[in-house]
Amino acid sequence: MNKISLVLMAAGLAITSCAAPAKAPTATLAPGAQMATTPSLAPTLPAHDEPTAAPTVAATLPEVIAFEMKGAFDFFWQQSNSDPTSPGYGLVRDRYPGSPGIASIASLGFALSAYPVGVEKGYVSFDEAYERSNRTLQTLLGLERTEGFFYHFLDMQTGQRAWQSEVSSIDTAILMMGVLTAGQYFGSEVQQKADQLYREVNWPWFVDETRSMFYMAYRPEKGFEGHWDFYAEQLMLYVLAAGSPTFPSDDSLYYGFTRHIGQYGDGEPFIHSWFGSLFTYQFSHAWLDFRNLQDREGVNWFENSVRAARAQYQFALDNDPTYQTLGPLAWGLSACDGPDGYNGLYGAPPSGFDNQSHVVDDTVPPYAAIASLIFLPEESAQAMLNYYSLENLKSAYGFVDAFNLSEDWYASDVIGIDKGVSLLMLANNEADTVYNLTMQNPYLSEGLARLQILPLP
Repeated sequence: MNKISLVLMAAGLAITSCAAPAKAPTATLAPGAQMATTPSLAPTLPAHDEPTAAPTVAATLPEVIAFEMKGAFDFFWQQSNSDPTSPGYGLVRDRYPGSPGIASIASLGFALSAYPVGVEKGYVSFDEAYERSNRTLQTLLGLERTEGFFYHFLDMQTGQRAWQSEVSSIDTAILMMGVLTAGQYFGSEVQQKADQLYREVNWPWFVDETRSMFYMAYRPEKGFEGHWDFYAEQLMLYVLAAGSPTFPSDDSLYYGFTRHIGQYGDGEPFIHSWFGSLFTYQFSHAWLDFRNLQDREGVNWFENSVRAARAQYQFALDNDPTYQTLGPLAWGLSACDGPDGYNGLYGAPPSGFDNQSHVVDDTVPPYAAIASLIFLPEESAQAMLNYYSLENLKSAYGFVDAFNLSEDWYASDVIGIDKGVSLLMLANNEADTVYNLTMQNPYLSEGLARLQILPLP
């Protein structure tokens, strides 16, 4: 199957700008790595019935956005435990239709953030979403925790640890972002429970004091594992920890991880992640609006993500002749399902210290370009219109996770964290829906202030 050409533009699809388990892979640092000099990044502001497949129609960009937003929301609303008698009420599947019965706390974090979006879009009523959120937080208060941190994967029915999974710092952080978002929006009991859950997380407990870094994981059988020693999706972790009124961290964790500078070709330099996966430049931005902020070292993380997205787009352009999928209408390499299973190494340069740490096999996840709409509006819009023209990419829950035309392969699953970042970034692009909540949250505001991530002068 050949790549869709730019004839798409002449076919009436006008571009209009609009204001095994899935786990987010983590960055690793080669032994003996040295701290890189940080550049000044000046901002550029600018009940569970089986679902039925979505109909095929020609569409404009707003219609494609509506398709993905409603589909993503429906995943979180429908693929959750809604049995009021279940100990796992409110837990959300990690993926669908794969891994039945397994929830992830990261998927739930996105779900709790999706419910306010659903109310604002008219998908569900305020009362319905309030009830779902309130009962879900009650479930969380009753689940097993270690110093306030949760196990990554859970049995959807019992709420107990699944697959001998780890207690996860980043997945708990994603969950807490959702918890605080729901509390900010719904208020009342939901806010009280959200505050309790957040206040009970002992952030310093997860810190390796000998290196002044967060660990990635903890297993009772093994102890702590890995370090957040390189830039990745973890910015939210530092903000949450710094803003805690009960167990706060100082700013050394945030300013201590390696900020390695790289660039692709003649593009602008930026602080890059180890595997070059595009989601690492997106996840924290689903909740934290960095557009008008910079830290004391002059870094504006929004501009950093713009540069990373632009590098990915250029990489796709340069590799258009080599691959059947990758090109101007299908770009953004990021962790996702692939022909051989889930692969957290998918990415584009710069990566590692020598641009050899990423993997490219022509697998492209739609969420990568979709969640970049706020960074590269025109390029993302082109990709979204292309994706909508491919029938095998569509499902009742929006676009499936990924595709690879060189292998004539399309994913069978949708993955919660990928649906989540698509939905939240589209909602922010449309109306700052999530940002209007999170940037008013006192804990997150305090965390940003303590880290000296402040408004531009």
